This record gives sequence, C-alpha cells and structure tokens, in this order.
Amino acid sequence: ITLVCPYFGYARQERKSAPRTPITAKLVADLFTVSGIERLLVMELHTSAIQGFFNIPVDHLFSKPIFGPYFDAADDLLMVSPDAGGVERARAMAKYYGCGFAIVDKRRDRPNESEVMNVIGDVKGKNCLIIDDIVDTGGSLCKTADALMEKGAKSVSAAITHAVLSGPAIDRIQSSVLKELVVTDTIPLSEAARNCSKITQLTVADLLAKAIRRIHSSGSISSLFV
Repeated sequence: ITLVCPYFGYARQERKSAPRTPITAKLVADLFTVSGIERLLVMELHTSAIQGFFNIPVDHLFSKPIFGPYFDAADDLLMVSPDAGGVERARAMAKYYGCGFAIVDKRRDRPNESEVMNVIGDVKGKNCLIIDDIVDTGGSLCKTADALMEKGAKSVSAAITHAVLSGPAIDRIQSSVLKELVVTDTIPLSEAARNCSKITQLTVADLLAKAIRRIHSSGSISSLFV
C-alpha cells in the first residue's frame, strides 16, 4: 500500500519551538504507519528531516520541476528565501536559473504573525522570486515582499507549493505589492483564491503520476528528486 500525500499536514510542528509544545508531525507519521501503509509519496515537506519520523520508505518530491519552467530566466532574476530555514530551497532554484539569491531575516512572536527584520543580499533592481513551501495567512509573504520593494527590488513574485490561504490571506495578497503568487494544486483552492487575479495555480499531477508509475513498476524515481 502506497499513500500518495501531496500535502503533509502539521509539517510545521516538526520540533519543539517552546516548552511543552508537541511534535505533531511525528504523531501524524505514526498514525500513517499504524494504518498499514508501506510507502509514502509526498510533496515538498516543510523540512526533509520529517522523513526520519517514518519507519517505511518515503519518496520526497520537490516542486522545482513544476515552478522551474514557468518563470523566465533573466539577468535580473533573484531567488529569495523568506527565512533562514528555506535557504536550501532557494539555493536549489537559484542553481536551476543560474542566478543569485537573498535571505529575509524575520522574527515571529506568535503563530501566523511575523515581522520582517532585515534583507540579506543585494536586491536593488532585481525581479525577486520568493521561494517557500507553505503560504498560510499571507502575513509573512506580504511583509517579505514589502521589505524587498523597500530595498529597491524591481518586482516581487512568489512560488509556493502548498496554498493553505487561511483567514485574511486572499485580501492581503490582492492588496499587496506582489506581482504574482504561483502555487500548486496540492491543496484545492477556494473560490475566492481562484478568483484572485494575482494567484496562479500549477498542477503536480504529471509529477506524481511519473512517481507512481515508477514505484509500481520498480523503476528509479531518483531523477524526480530535483
């Protein structure tokens, strides 16, 4: 039994961020395993270390093959990680396009709230592309975009795999300085999100189909781990 799980819920609770907080990602991993699955196929985990929560094979696919062909490579393109934890994700995309990348340092005081503190890297005159795995309320994303524009960026777009888009996210994105938010269909979009002129959705169906076919034909899927 192979479980195809495009979006792994509770992935952001993969460590103890404060005393007495649960590591819920481990609980979900245990529930999946106890249910009887023998293999997990998942898209863009919040952190790759979550694979270690499972005692079964985990095939972890990334969204670079989805987002990569969508954006045009240009001399003024710059990848941006919205926090230190996403540096590897931004670096991988920067390598794909052959461009540089920057980091936005932020401090989060409460869940779903953040304050952008500093931009590390030269973004002046660049078309910035924010790379992340999850967009929830959109607060961090919009503040990151504001910080980049204040530092002289030419434009700011975002490529984010999982579009949770809870609460005021749609209104924030629509009224933000973001040029475009590109997401995937690992989570179905609400009607409001589908009607938002700044949100574009790409499908992961072809990537998942290739992985499923190779798993069940005992083929190699290592070429999909890019």
